[in-house]
Amino acid sequence: MNHQVICRKYQMLGFALLLGVCLGGCNTQTAGLQTDRNRVSSPTATDLTRKDRKVILTTFTVLADMAQNVAGDKAIVESITKPGAEIHGYEPTPSDLKRGQGASLILDNGLNLERWATRFYNSFPKVPRVTLSEGVQPVDIAEDAYRGKPNPHAWMSPKNALIYVENIRKALGNIDPANAKTYDANAAKYSEEIRAIDLKLKQAISAIPPDKRFIVSCEGAFSYIARDYGLKEVYIWPVNAEQQATPKQVERVINTVKANKIPAVFCESTVSNEPQLQVAKETGAKFAGVFYVDSLSPADGPASTYLKLLEYNVNTLIKGLQGNG
Repeated sequence: MNHQVICRKYQMLGFALLLGVCLGGCNTQTAGLQTDRNRVSSPTATDLTRKDRKVILTTFTVLADMAQNVAGDKAIVESITKPGAEIHGYEPTPSDLKRGQGASLILDNGLNLERWATRFYNSFPKVPRVTLSEGVQPVDIAEDAYRGKPNPHAWMSPKNALIYVENIRKALGNIDPANAKTYDANAAKYSEEIRAIDLKLKQAISAIPPDKRFIVSCEGAFSYIARDYGLKEVYIWPVNAEQQATPKQVERVINTVKANKIPAVFCESTVSNEPQLQVAKETGAKFAGVFYVDSLSPADGPASTYLKLLEYNVNTLIKGLQGNG
C-alpha cells in the first residue's frame, strides 16, 4: 500500500470521526436544558461560548432545569441524561465522559439515586461536584430490599426543591464569584415560583377528604410529598430497579386500593404502566394518568420544566382523586 493511499485512508477516517462527533452533538440537543422560557441549549452555541462561561453538568434533566433557572445566561448547563430517560440504572456513554472532563462543575442528586455515579466520577477526579440533596431530611424506604435506605426522590416536594435551589446558588457562586449577584437574584425569583406551587399543592390537597388522600403510583417516588402535604403513599415497588412487578407487590396494592376505596391510581412516565393497569382492572379504580418524576418531558410535552412538572403532577393527582381525570 503506497503513501498516497495511506494518507487518503487517514483522511477518510478523520472525516468519519468528525462526522460522528457532530452527530453525537446533534443527538444531545434534546438533552440540553430548558430554561423558564423553554429554550433548549444548542450544542453549537455551547461550543462557541465555553471559553467565556462555566459549564455545569447535571446527572438528569430535572436538576438541569433547576440549575439553568439559577444560572440564567451566565453559565452553560447540560444534562447527562435526555428527557424520558430512566436515571437509576443509567449507563454513561463515551460522550458523557467527554462532557464530564470539560465541565466546570457537576451537580448530582445523591441519596443513592445515581448508582452509576462513582464509576463516572472516577474518570475526572479534579472536576468539583455538589450533591443538591445536602440538607434535606431523608425519608427512609420502608419495604423490600431497600428498607432503611433513603428515598432518593427528594426534589419531588417543593419544600425540598427550595433546598436544592439554595445549594445550586451557593455552588455557582463559589465557582464563578464574578456572577454571584446574578445567581443570587435568579435563585430568589425562582424560589418564589416554587413557593407558589407549594401553596397551590397545599390548597389542592386540603380540598380532598382526609380519608381519600392517597397517592398510588408504580414507584415509591412520592414519599417526600406524602410527608410534607399529608398524603398516604402506596406503590408497587420502592425504587425503579426491577424490570417487572412481582405478583406479591401487585396484590398488596390491589388489597390496599380495595380496602380504602381509592378512586384513582397512577404510574410514572419512564416505566411500564402495565402493573398499575392490572391494579385498576382488579379494583375498579381508574387509571388516571402518568406522573413525571425522574425526567422532564421533551420540550413539546406537558412537563418540559421542573415547574411544569410540579404543576402537571398536582393537577393529575387532584383530578384523579376528585374523579375528574
